[in-house]
Amino acid sequence: MPSRRSFLQATSLVPFLSLTANQPPITVIKPSRLKAGDTIGLFCPAAPAYSQETVKIAQESLMALGFQTKLGPHIYDRYGYLAGRDADRVADLHALFDDRSVKAVMAIHGGWGCARLLPLLDYNLIQRNPKILIGYSDITALLLAIYAKTGLVTMHGPVGSATFNAYTVDWLKRVLIDGEAVTMRNPTEKGDNLTQVQDRITTIRPGLARGRLVGGNLTVLSHLVGSPYLPDWKNTILFVEDTHEDVYRMDRMLTHLKLAGILDQISGFVFGKCSDCGPGSGGYGSLTLDDVLTEHIIPLNKPAYSGAMIGHIRDKFTVPLGIDTEIDATAGTLRLLESAVS
Repeated sequence: MPSRRSFLQATSLVPFLSLTANQPPITVIKPSRLKAGDTIGLFCPAAPAYSQETVKIAQESLMALGFQTKLGPHIYDRYGYLAGRDADRVADLHALFDDRSVKAVMAIHGGWGCARLLPLLDYNLIQRNPKILIGYSDITALLLAIYAKTGLVTMHGPVGSATFNAYTVDWLKRVLIDGEAVTMRNPTEKGDNLTQVQDRITTIRPGLARGRLVGGNLTVLSHLVGSPYLPDWKNTILFVEDTHEDVYRMDRMLTHLKLAGILDQISGFVFGKCSDCGPGSGGYGSLTLDDVLTEHIIPLNKPAYSGAMIGHIRDKFTVPLGIDTEIDATAGTLRLLESAVS
């Protein structure tokens, strides 16, 4: 009978990691840029649209930008904490991708439920009908899976219920309408302070690196590890953000990425904002988020910074997944090396 040690050696995690963290090479597909008069489809892939007013405001905001809107047939459905049954939420996504009059698809908001849809998605249909898919938070599951399975560049950006203020709208226009190869740089206004107080950048490890930009909400991403719905992490620039998580949970999720071999494969790292991520019950006995990032990221010896305008925040970048990008961790910038749209 083989020993426990020989059994563990024979069933090492290497094949497991190769199946989950290293997908076959994909050909990147860029969606068409948005133009005035285009129709944007709105749907709820996760939590319900509890308020019809929220949907109306999203429609009016997009109309103010010069777009038309089309609602998914099940947008007002509700099944407990989900926006209807899984099959119906998937049907809305499929219908919007299959509709030639719809040029972009935007989630109303996140919550929970997108990961439940991943085995039900018709990735061939999506690949045949490439178009902009945009959202953040729980929408991370759709952004990552669709990029990994089809090569379609997906957009980590505002949802329909987001604040369409000047800052957020400017970045959305530059990336999705103008097709600009933007350099994502935080605002630097001091106001009447002696130095900048808001939206500061912290360099974790200085340096330059290039790679395909991939990431999203850390909680959602980490919960997909071990599934076939994540892309190849080799030579990528990983960006993550989160909200309402105790520091020990952030530590646990970054540890998960480390143990899964993901952090060792990336070329650079960007941490956005972690809204309301305090020490929790640990109080002053807790590690800080800075402590956790220092312990996990500095040993990677790769360019890294934190504080980017990515997250559950009012002012946010539109960040494309799958585009070749250069990180300058000293300056705190992400420079797209090509347009995200065709």
